[in-house]
Amino acid sequence: MPLSAQHVSYSYTSRRGTASFALRDVSLAIERGTLTGLLGPNGCGKTTLLRLLAGILRPHAGTVTLDGRALSDLSRRAVARRIAVVPQETHPAFDYTAIEMVLMGRHPHLGVFELEGPRDFDIAHEAMVSTGTDHLGDRAYMTLSGGEKQRVIIASALAQQPAVLLLDEPTASLDLGYQVEIASLLRQLNRERSVTMVMATHDLNLAASICDTLVLMRDGRIQSYGATSDVLDSDAVRRLYGVDADVRFHDDAGHLVVVPVGPAPSAVEGRTR
Repeated sequence: MPLSAQHVSYSYTSRRGTASFALRDVSLAIERGTLTGLLGPNGCGKTTLLRLLAGILRPHAGTVTLDGRALSDLSRRAVARRIAVVPQETHPAFDYTAIEMVLMGRHPHLGVFELEGPRDFDIAHEAMVSTGTDHLGDRAYMTLSGGEKQRVIIASALAQQPAVLLLDEPTASLDLGYQVEIASLLRQLNRERSVTMVMATHDLNLAASICDTLVLMRDGRIQSYGATSDVLDSDAVRRLYGVDADVRFHDDAGHLVVVPVGPAPSAVEGRTR
């Protein structure tokens, strides 16, 4: 397995010194070349799990491994050469151009004080072509639209030439057109480049349309884990979100679709008590 977690727990400590658990005894194995979605309500631990899988956080119990080696035994540079992260938002400190943002993905492969060479520029250019951003190279990153920014950040991650790509809410705050565009891009990159991807998202239809595997989370624990067609159904949506939903295969779309119907009766009762 390229990336796995074994009995991982993590807790945040408040200013008063009390521990609040974010994850409890989480275990999963990410199959090579798959696209895995992390689903669950706010505060369930999706982003924390992504940060643990990226090595940004270290588990308080359990182990995260990359190709059989614990991330804690690897340097940050070594991890960054294998795992790339696409955050929800990116706010650069300076007014970089799009190509400069993409070239940052080459930093884990450069020595101390080493500058990018022709090969690094070729890799960055290829990443921008793959994401449809090669025409934006000289544009200031902060002048780009939301969808263009997201594709540039994905290009930067691809320039790292990672084995694993971790994405935190890649379509958050994007309009429907850009959501479809990013979904299509991720599906294409996963299939054509065989990049292993793990994506945290609130968008059930995005997950249903592109993910091979889903991890359903609530209250810091994994509720179910398996093939999308096996774990995503009306009962799962009700358990996770307290919402009644119609989940069915859409012939034209070629995948499951989720249509919320309304609050589940038990959820409404819980709010009125």
